[in-house]
Amino acid sequence: MLKNMFKKTYTIIDTKYKSQKKEEEPSIPQGLWRKCNKCGQPIYVEDVTSNFYVCPKCGGYFRVHAYRRIEMLIDEGTFEEWNAEMPFSNPLDFPNYEKKVQAAKERTMLNEAIVTGKGMIDGQETAFGVCDARFLMSSMGHIVGEKITRMVERATAEKLPVIIYSCSGGARMQEGIVSLMQMAKTSAALKKHHEAGQLFISVFTDPTTGGVTASFAMLGDIILAEPNALIGFAGPRVIEQTIRQKLPEGFQRAEFLLAHGFIDKIVERKDQKKVLAQILRLHKKEAPVAGISREPELAGEPLMAGNVFNMDTRQKKEDQKKGLPEEPRTAWDTVQISRAAGRLVATDYIEEIFDDFIELHGDRYFSDDGAIVGGIASFNGMPVTVIGQQKGKNTKDNIKRNFGMPSPEGYRKALRLMKQAETFGRPIICFVDTPGAFCGLEAEERGQGEAIARNLFEMASLKVPVLSIVIGEGGSGGALAMAVANEVWMLENAIYSILSPEGFASILWKDSKKAPDAARVMKITASDLYEKGLIEQIIPEEEPACEETLPVLAKIMRRKMADFFTKYAAMDPDAVAAQRYQRFRNM
Repeated sequence: MLKNMFKKTYTIIDTKYKSQKKEEEPSIPQGLWRKCNKCGQPIYVEDVTSNFYVCPKCGGYFRVHAYRRIEMLIDEGTFEEWNAEMPFSNPLDFPNYEKKVQAAKERTMLNEAIVTGKGMIDGQETAFGVCDARFLMSSMGHIVGEKITRMVERATAEKLPVIIYSCSGGARMQEGIVSLMQMAKTSAALKKHHEAGQLFISVFTDPTTGGVTASFAMLGDIILAEPNALIGFAGPRVIEQTIRQKLPEGFQRAEFLLAHGFIDKIVERKDQKKVLAQILRLHKKEAPVAGISREPELAGEPLMAGNVFNMDTRQKKEDQKKGLPEEPRTAWDTVQISRAAGRLVATDYIEEIFDDFIELHGDRYFSDDGAIVGGIASFNGMPVTVIGQQKGKNTKDNIKRNFGMPSPEGYRKALRLMKQAETFGRPIICFVDTPGAFCGLEAEERGQGEAIARNLFEMASLKVPVLSIVIGEGGSGGALAMAVANEVWMLENAIYSILSPEGFASILWKDSKKAPDAARVMKITASDLYEKGLIEQIIPEEEPACEETLPVLAKIMRRKMADFFTKYAAMDPDAVAAQRYQRFRNM
């Protein structure tokens, strides 16, 4: 019976879609050839349709009808439309409003400016809504608000994720304050959906402005956008008229929002179904959380004693091979190795250890900090959140990454991803590698101290397991803001300190040249910290971490992570948070 209902629904949609094909496309004249309204070049219509309605010459995006969007993204025959027919009303008795709506219905064969329902994306079931700009510029009147709210409420009840493709000119002026109230109504429904632990993916298309941007569209757990989509609260014309200034090139475009931290990712139309399916898979509630398969023991793995390598024994073996006198490595030697050019960075470990990594960007307030990378991935089929402090691999990359020194927006991005992980029950893995938090003027202006303090405050009570691994430098509070964890591990040649040895020597001895002596007395090496009970494990480095040693290091980490996840999966969320609290309470 359900199969027949789906088939009937899809037949209705298909009929609507085929009849729409007979009508003139917005900006696409009938005939074999057309002129791109973006680059002005003649293009073959079939090339446009086979290219997901993207100009093959300039890459410009054409607007897509609601049912065509469904056809492009939802598995064939699986879409079930919800609330297809909604009765019209004119809450303000606005003159000629009914005639305008009726004309839009006849022209588009839609009941309103959004189509809602549920379907499958690569076999993953989801509630799905898509706006259609042909219907009064997809402005949000009370029916649009009601359809969205009903879809979200039903998705919450059925434990379904929600995906909404937004495209809108904003609130519908003919409905006045009633239209404004839809902003609050849709947002309230999404709040309940969020509190139920359900996923909402918001996708911005061109254009999305006004009350839609300032309500449901900006509330996604994950926010995607099409390239060059216009996204903003006030439209560019309104802004220019208000401030009497010409706006800069690219202002309010998707790329602008990505740089300013408001969206997670820009996804080309051809890749959207694949990316959406990947995100949905990483949020499946039945994903494994225990019984993680363990990596096999490694042949020739360095000598270990419990959770720490036997440094003295190995050092003697290395010296004997080289015919050198038995001289243990100094703390200053370790400092220099931790900072060495060519040492592995966070993304090296992320790419080697985890599968299906999707990087998510931005703090949702100001910017996207290149010194922090983070996103969602899978570990042996289990969804995880991965965050790392990221240094560059060359001068240009180091400038982009600010030499691994995060700004306030970097810590706020990390915390946003951690809170998201808590909502969906994902363990968190942090790779720590920073000389310290950025201490520039702008960092102070934007609240560097508050951002670090907020991370310490919120991480303390996270109800999912947190593992932090110091892979290079662990500098001061800038490192601690990513290391309030259930366990902290260090690579053999990593350091973790209150500040740099140079800074320590300058403050206490008024001589930065005494940094080697400072490194020794500060007790900043992995073996020092393990001995004092401040870290749980040391990851051995047979040779200093580099591209050649990455496979071995990654295998060791995977094996130890498997044990970590299995251990904490057996604990309830309150116990996980309590263990973390007690860990620091004992220090």
